[in-house]
Amino acid sequence: MTAPSPSPAPSSPGSVTWQPAGSYEDILFDLCDAGIARITINRPHKRNAFRPRTVQELCDAFSRVRDNPKVGVVLFTGAGPAADGGWAFCSGGDQSVRGEGGYVDETGLPRLNVLDLQRLIRSLPKVVIALVAGYAIGGGQVLHLLCDLSLAAENAVFGQTGPRVGSFDGGFGAGYLARLVGQRKAREIWFLCRQYGAEQALAMGLVNAVVPLAELEAEGVRWAREVLQHSPTAIRCLKAAFNAETDGLAGIQELAGQATHLFYRTEEGQEGRNAFLEKRSPDFSDAPWLP
Repeated sequence: MTAPSPSPAPSSPGSVTWQPAGSYEDILFDLCDAGIARITINRPHKRNAFRPRTVQELCDAFSRVRDNPKVGVVLFTGAGPAADGGWAFCSGGDQSVRGEGGYVDETGLPRLNVLDLQRLIRSLPKVVIALVAGYAIGGGQVLHLLCDLSLAAENAVFGQTGPRVGSFDGGFGAGYLARLVGQRKAREIWFLCRQYGAEQALAMGLVNAVVPLAELEAEGVRWAREVLQHSPTAIRCLKAAFNAETDGLAGIQELAGQATHLFYRTEEGQEGRNAFLEKRSPDFSDAPWLP
């Protein structure tokens, strides 16, 4: 397996020094002092297709990012190139371990735990930027879709294979894709199983920008640094607000949770808590009834 090349010492807005932050079999997890994490699917020999272990490790890494107050942005990518020179962000589920009820883990249990990963990326109160080099196909295309921002290398290829391999994603993979590119294009992507290059993806709104392969990570770091210049609370509330428009009650719950988080930090919210703990009636007289 080929790991990404080490980054150079910081010398520009697109340069950081990565430090390993965990030991995994299928992924790489790195942090830097700039407040950015990098999570890499590390199965280039399988075009970075995921198996249950891969997804479990991704969930662990994203959960660690969520709980790390020093990290505000995640770069999500795939290792490469493979021994044959091919690149991939993620080519979806590893069909070689697909059983009758899902993807079979080491214990023989069939799983679809990528759905847990999808929800985790979606609800993470931090910005996730996909860095797509090579194939983002099938379930990999859905993972890229769920990231907040997506940067594509010039060699990126997007598409769906579900109906061709007896599978489909009727959740975010269909519904959110239609919100992003429109019903007609989304149906084309799923029904025809064609593949689309980076510039086509940019034209349909699947990605934010296309850059040379050699500059992909540096551009991702530059975008991350711009995000990190802004209010963390505003960013997390905006992400929840965008999700609330598309994700039904789950999205509304997420936005409401961010509002509760803010309210707990006010004197009014703390007065209610303190009064309960002190076994007295709360005094909210200092809190105005604003228009």
